[in-house]
Amino acid sequence: MNTDLLSREADCISLLLSLLEEDDFYVRYYTLQLLTALLTNSPQRLQEAILTIPRGITRLMDMLMDREVIRNEALLLLTHLTREAEEIQKIVVFEGAFEKIFSIIREEGNSDGGVVVQDCLELLNNLLRSNASNQVLLRETVGLDSLILILKLRGSSFTFNQQKTINLLSALETIKLLLKGGSESDPGKDMNKQTNKTTLVQKKILDHLLILGVESQWVPVPVRCAAMRCIGDLIAGDSKNRDLLASKVLGEEPHVEPALNSILRILLRTSSMQEFIAADYIFKSFCEKNADGQSMLASTLIPQPYSMNHAFLEEDVNMSFGSMLLHSLTLGENGDLETCCRAASVLSHMLKDHLQCKERVLRIEIEAAPMQSLGAPEPLMHRMVKYLAVASSMKFHDGKSSTSGNSYVQAIILKLLITWLADCPSAVHCFLDARPHLTYLLELVSNSSETVCIRGFAAVVLGECVIYNKSTDRGKDAFAIVDTISQKIGLSSYFLKFDEMQKSSIFSSLESSLTHRSFARSSAASMADIEDVDGNDLSEKKNLDHPILSSILDSNFMNLVKSLEADIREQIVEVYSRPKMKVAVVPAELEQRSGESDAEYIKRLKVFVEKQCSEIQDLVLRNASMAEDLAKTGSTLQPEQRVSGGSDRVPIETLHRDLQEASQRLEMLKAEKAKVESEAIMYRNLAGKTEADLRSLSDAYNSLEQSNLLLENEVKALKREGHSTFPDVDAIKAEAREEAQKESEGELNDLLVCLGQEQSKVERLSARLLELGEDVDILLEGIGDDAGAAEDGEDEEDDE
Repeated sequence: MNTDLLSREADCISLLLSLLEEDDFYVRYYTLQLLTALLTNSPQRLQEAILTIPRGITRLMDMLMDREVIRNEALLLLTHLTREAEEIQKIVVFEGAFEKIFSIIREEGNSDGGVVVQDCLELLNNLLRSNASNQVLLRETVGLDSLILILKLRGSSFTFNQQKTINLLSALETIKLLLKGGSESDPGKDMNKQTNKTTLVQKKILDHLLILGVESQWVPVPVRCAAMRCIGDLIAGDSKNRDLLASKVLGEEPHVEPALNSILRILLRTSSMQEFIAADYIFKSFCEKNADGQSMLASTLIPQPYSMNHAFLEEDVNMSFGSMLLHSLTLGENGDLETCCRAASVLSHMLKDHLQCKERVLRIEIEAAPMQSLGAPEPLMHRMVKYLAVASSMKFHDGKSSTSGNSYVQAIILKLLITWLADCPSAVHCFLDARPHLTYLLELVSNSSETVCIRGFAAVVLGECVIYNKSTDRGKDAFAIVDTISQKIGLSSYFLKFDEMQKSSIFSSLESSLTHRSFARSSAASMADIEDVDGNDLSEKKNLDHPILSSILDSNFMNLVKSLEADIREQIVEVYSRPKMKVAVVPAELEQRSGESDAEYIKRLKVFVEKQCSEIQDLVLRNASMAEDLAKTGSTLQPEQRVSGGSDRVPIETLHRDLQEASQRLEMLKAEKAKVESEAIMYRNLAGKTEADLRSLSDAYNSLEQSNLLLENEVKALKREGHSTFPDVDAIKAEAREEAQKESEGELNDLLVCLGQEQSKVERLSARLLELGEDVDILLEGIGDDAGAAEDGEDEEDDE
């Protein structure tokens, strides 16, 4: 409130800015602190006021060249001033902000500097965030060499304190902003992003990022994670940068290995969940729409003998990428399901949208342990399903839900299966080769102890076994799968798993990455602010999905699941609307055979007809079951719609989903209406209070007039009694009246301004209430009645 009162007058801000030109050190120092406090409390009003003052921002920029204490205060002020203010950002840049920022950073020692370096980088990030034009100016004027220099590690000790860690994180955030290219609405964003990438690669940014994120294990975990995320952004959608990363070799002779192998080693062995997510993001970016890269990685997947595959290979840098990945995929045999599922996440990136890779990996067979009685090799897919079942049993051991890191294993393995089976009939055939797989999936879908996400993903895998099923074998074809789902789960219950999954927290946001903290002074008071949080919110609620799934299950995968859901619903209805098998009418069976008596011929025809009748009866029962299930899910539809033919069932499901969406929108509108009504009541009460204050001020003014009149009468009486020595009372009275009138007019003007603001708010709320269908007159009925009644009561007391 005090800030608003002070900043309401433009002259006040202009006066404060003029004080920055004073010679006195303390005047400039305290003026900067006062302006910073005003910006903290009311940033938008101050930003607008400073923009209207000639040379206002120029005066602030001049403070960066003042002595150190003044300069540091000016940095904090400009950091607050440039937040979400594009016009101010452009002016600050044209005043030479980039040159001054990097000059101060060099003076302070780059990343080894103190909190001043952090303030400079925070100001730099404010100027570049979602601002493509400023990024172009940075690239074409100052260049990116000074920024790269901040990331360069110097010295032999490589010591990292809290401040150096925060400085490096802030510099990596700058790199991330340049790799983003600007705001989503900017038409030139993609071109600017590509130019930034090209310039950064020319400055050998990839080498510095690999040192920070992969090669230097003494670097703090938050810095390694941020560096790896920058590597992922650098290679995303850029074939040249992907090839560059694939060609990089890390380490020193003779212990050198490809950079991708080193990143995979970190992904598999790190104890930090955030580091696993960051490394996984690199492989996602590398494999996304990169068929050649996927084929290159898949070509290294060569099975090893059991003895070699389970040898101690902790430091064997000569191990190929594929051997390391297969070794980790089989560690589930020893109970290390966490490493196994991390490898499964990498494998899912390698297989995505690449049919040849999927079929190649299908042919991989894992040798069984020698102690097992049945030692025949088994396909890698069968081994992954086995680990999925083991993870489920470990998660709910002795009937209690586990809170360990294994709680996300099932979701990642199911993600691999969904990706693998998509558009790959061979994978579906391999999956159904083992009958227990189907049985286990049915149990997983119907297991109420599992999370909504796990049940939904298992339902998607079942659906893929229907829509991509090309088998003609009895018991494995699409009709048999649908028939089994109907008998074991029920189609209504099965479809309900999709609806529950869509409403889960995992689907509430399609953002693939976690919100990363900006390390400003306010959020970096202690080292705990930047420490890794592996088990964050695991125990918040029972039976919730693991928090990292919102990062691992990216938006592309979620969109795949949504599209598969629609295909599954349509295909299941189509399967039920056609016969179990197309009975070919063989003329030879209907014709009398040579030498066959009439009685035998009639008997054979009778058996043939009875078989067809049994087949038809079976179909009728199944279709009746399906109609009953669909009727339950579509109970709100008209009866004639529910009993329509197979061609109408897909529209019924669509209408049912549309009805659910409409209900959700209605609930949102109701909530918004309640919020607007509460705000209207609040502003109505505030308006009433303001009116009461105005009446009180009016009463005080009338009382003052009455007192003046009494004093005037007394003075006149004294004059009539002969007291001529009194001063000129008329002059004193006129002066007092004038001062009282000025004071009252000032207060009345303030109150009228407040009333005008409140009136505009009430008008906006009234318009919003009319849009929502509320009767504004009813809501406003009674305003002022209470106040009027109170005023009448006071008048009656005065009369008494």
